[in-house]
Amino acid sequence: MSHSNTAPFRPKLWVVGDLNAFFGFGTNILVNVLVLTGLLRIVLNMPDHLVFGRILPALGLMLFLSTVCYAWLARRLAIRTGRSDVCALPSGISVPHMFVVTFVVMLPILHATHDPMQAWNAGLTWVFVQSFVLMGGSLIAPTIRRITPRAALLGSLAGISITFISMSPAAQIFQTPMIGIICFAVILLAWFGGVRYPAGIPGGLMAILIGTLVAWGSHLFGLSYGGLDGASLARSVAGFGFSYPIPAIGHVFAGFHFLGIILVTAIPFGIYDLVEAMDNVESAAAGGDAFPTTQVLGADGVISLIGCCMGNPFINAVYIGHPGWKAMGGRIGYSAATGILVLLLTSFGIISVLMALIPVVAILPILLYIGMLIGAQAFQETPHRHAPAIILALVPQIAAWGKTLVDNALGVAGTNAAAIGFDKLANAGVLYQGLAVLGGGATLAGVILGSITVLIIDRDLLKASIFALVGAGLTWFGLIHSQAICFGRTPAVAFAYLSVAVVLFVCARTTSSSKNPVHAEVSGSGLAAEAT
Repeated sequence: MSHSNTAPFRPKLWVVGDLNAFFGFGTNILVNVLVLTGLLRIVLNMPDHLVFGRILPALGLMLFLSTVCYAWLARRLAIRTGRSDVCALPSGISVPHMFVVTFVVMLPILHATHDPMQAWNAGLTWVFVQSFVLMGGSLIAPTIRRITPRAALLGSLAGISITFISMSPAAQIFQTPMIGIICFAVILLAWFGGVRYPAGIPGGLMAILIGTLVAWGSHLFGLSYGGLDGASLARSVAGFGFSYPIPAIGHVFAGFHFLGIILVTAIPFGIYDLVEAMDNVESAAAGGDAFPTTQVLGADGVISLIGCCMGNPFINAVYIGHPGWKAMGGRIGYSAATGILVLLLTSFGIISVLMALIPVVAILPILLYIGMLIGAQAFQETPHRHAPAIILALVPQIAAWGKTLVDNALGVAGTNAAAIGFDKLANAGVLYQGLAVLGGGATLAGVILGSITVLIIDRDLLKASIFALVGAGLTWFGLIHSQAICFGRTPAVAFAYLSVAVVLFVCARTTSSSKNPVHAEVSGSGLAAEAT
């Protein structure tokens, strides 16, 4: 209905359906904040005064700005179109990037420096760089999406999901099975099996509630599953108070000391952010709400920049799921209300109380589930014929993870690979040097290897040669297949990429193979046909 001939249309800021969407979306955001807090405290060993006094208040501010911004964009769209059914885009902490910045950026720097503050600095710089990638990339996002095969981007991300995201939570789940396995089953039943729990409680929240009951129940019988105790809860309550974000610009620039490590992941995952944001905006448009892509991406970049300058090392992102919240009745108010809730929780220390009340192992199944989804997405959202490229794209991450395990184990023993001897390790089946070269700059290396393979599968040999040439350049400058940015650290690998580029170029010019890929099943028949 048009309102052009009447008083200016004023959409309602809150409708009945916003309450349903608020509980669903608010629970989603709360679970993500709890997971994030666990990563900071458990994985990165950051002190509580840093987590609860600096990072979480800055995070709350970022989420408040994000949700209010998208509520404002929804209100503006409703006024412009004269519609009362416009639903705000959901937004929050970028979940994949939450794990990437933790495990791929901050954790290696923590291991190298043994200083959580240095790791925090690097995380802030990582978001700083990604913010500008988002703001600048909002203008060229369609071109980037067209050039880089999705299987390569998602395959490299799948490598992170299998190794750095999934393996540790899975091990901890089976270390405390009475909580971990039960909570994992609750999540699988809800999010894969479609089981609805009483009162419409979301699966993630139900898992946390059950895990908390089991943990405190076991404490009464002296079993102490989950490691909770009344003293820790009392201390968290005693620490209840008001904290506000403090500018951290000095820490942002201090992290530039690790720029080499940061650029290797910030740029490719900035590209991934662009692609995912465009997909989510397109999904909203398909549901009837056409938001301007450039403004959405630009807002993501600006809001993330504000967050990191105030001390938050996690980037903001538009979430998938707009059609679901809209179908639930959500309009404008649910988004802003969620932002206000998170701002209050993070500012008054309530997250600290929740962390002392809830066992970490009850949250870990959510991490494993996220790892499963990210890994599965690589295969589900790409053509089946690209599956071999996805496998190759994730291999560098496996190498990087394996090297990390070796380094950590040797470090605990007070030694390192060089002191033991690379030949001795190789004789024991630990190919340390190979893991170091293959896993250097693993994220970007996976994108390059995956892209080359996708383009070979699709018979686009000229483009494959260009990616191989780019791989040679990145290797020469130390961005991939090297543990640090420097010239010519692994010249043999760079020359190998260059040779592959020449071979692919020659093949592109001399062969008459069709660019239409052969849709062959992965089986022995293909090899048999080749042999005959």
